[in-house]
Amino acid sequence: MVRYLYHNRLAVDIAGLKMKTPVTTASGTFGFGLEFTDFLDLEKVGAVTVKGTTLAPRAGNKGQRVVETPSGMLNCVGLENPGSEYFLKETLPKLRKYKVPIIVNIDASSPEEYGELAAKLDVKGVDAVEINVSCPNIKDGGLVFGTNAKSMAQVVKEVKKNTSKVVITKLSPNVTSITEMAKAAEDAGTDALSLINTLIGMKIDIHRQRPVLGNVTGGLSGPCIRPVAVRMCYEVAQAVKVPIIGMGGIMCAEDAIEFFLAGASAIAVGTANFVNPAIAETISPGILEYMDRHNIKKVQDMIGLALPGRC
Repeated sequence: MVRYLYHNRLAVDIAGLKMKTPVTTASGTFGFGLEFTDFLDLEKVGAVTVKGTTLAPRAGNKGQRVVETPSGMLNCVGLENPGSEYFLKETLPKLRKYKVPIIVNIDASSPEEYGELAAKLDVKGVDAVEINVSCPNIKDGGLVFGTNAKSMAQVVKEVKKNTSKVVITKLSPNVTSITEMAKAAEDAGTDALSLINTLIGMKIDIHRQRPVLGNVTGGLSGPCIRPVAVRMCYEVAQAVKVPIIGMGGIMCAEDAIEFFLAGASAIAVGTANFVNPAIAETISPGILEYMDRHNIKKVQDMIGLALPGRC
């Protein structure tokens, strides 16, 4: 029996997005959620963040898209998805059968297109939109906005203007100052932040003497990036007032707890889904066990405990 289902100690509220547990899934690692129903109960996950969705279908990048690296993986999938029309007509009705909040990660090539997509997704069953301004694997959009504070602010404003849903902005670690980007998103009106997306990396096949990935570079994820992600969460938590969803190499409850102590109000598991497809559900009891050992009543009580002035 999983005890955490019978009380609200793990419940969190991310700017109005109410989650039964503080665990969601990182976009691009959990499909649309439906693909994982053989492995876990979606209703025991705090929220399901679906893969990156665009206005029109995307074929993604050509060539090899994924390669394993020490303590992580590189990917250059390129936001392959069936498009917003398919999502609304085919996928969302199936997801709505489950009592779990749905976060839709969105990507576009201009602020106006982001706004158009946000308006299209402003429907029953979608609880929040996560603005992807940080994907390193596409040539239009992605880092074009995520590494420029003014451009990102334009995107956030357009999305906010066109949706009634909770707006989350997903930040890139591939910047000089993560706090500058976080504050720009907050000033533009984002309701919450999620960080971090993948770091840019590459792998070369020494026998072919060529890059392994079809896109040459890709996004590095997994345990190898967790120290960077925790550091950035720690810095951003001191710079903004909006809630943070922390992510980056979380493989177990102990990893998740690092992010809570660094100031995150919720966390997302990504690469870990490929290793343990049930982790978005099974990680929560471990968080609760830690809380019991340290006499912590609610998740909110440990948020930011490691920040200056609190530790």
